[in-house]
Amino acid sequence: MTSHQTAQTMKPATAAKKLGVYLEATPAEFQEGVVSRTELNALQTDPPEWLQELRRNGPHPRPVVAAKLGVSISGLARGGVTDALTTEQIEALKQESPEWLQKERATQAEVRKEAARIKEKNAERDDKAR
Repeated sequence: MTSHQTAQTMKPATAAKKLGVYLEATPAEFQEGVVSRTELNALQTDPPEWLQELRRNGPHPRPVVAAKLGVSISGLARGGVTDALTTEQIEALKQESPEWLQKERATQAEVRKEAARIKEKNAERDDKAR
């Protein structure tokens, strides 16, 4: 008896998320089909021009926008940013530096500092346990 390996596929939304791009900005053939694991790997290792352009100029999905601005996704929502933004729009927001962005960046910095403190504390505890 031989077992047949079936190609693992994913929905375009999942593939777009893994590629870090905004699904609605991808080509129609990408949005309408399914993406195999092999195709995803090929897109990651040798991205076509459309993918390079999306990564460079956007529009970017909210997780990418949040990372580029140095805030959380929740922070974006609190700031009223609910749509995908282009790189140009992100840069303009950075230049404007509205009050909500400054506040959210400070909050994010505190969160990171606290996470580092907890990680260090846990590492010390683990060292003592050994």
